[in-house]
Amino acid sequence: MAFLSILNIISMAFSIYSFMLIIYILMSWVPAAQESSFGRLLGKLCEPYLGFFRKFIPPIGMIDISPIVAIFLLNFIERGVRIVVLNLYNMF
Repeated sequence: MAFLSILNIISMAFSIYSFMLIIYILMSWVPAAQESSFGRLLGKLCEPYLGFFRKFIPPIGMIDISPIVAIFLLNFIERGVRIVVLNLYNMF
């Protein structure tokens, strides 16, 4: 029973961070939104992760595709963590 709650917590944490990334990306279309206190908080939480991808993936014209890659990779990381937790649980 505790095992399922651990998986739910992990899944919920990744989902919340994914939604935070999406909100931060959408806020970039409205510069005034990023200057709000909520926008600055999201920037502090999301920009380190997104900044890593922006170093390696240049924008194509005016379109920055690095957030798309970042969200896909976050989903793959979530799946990997879930598999590791499942394997650890099966070992005990």
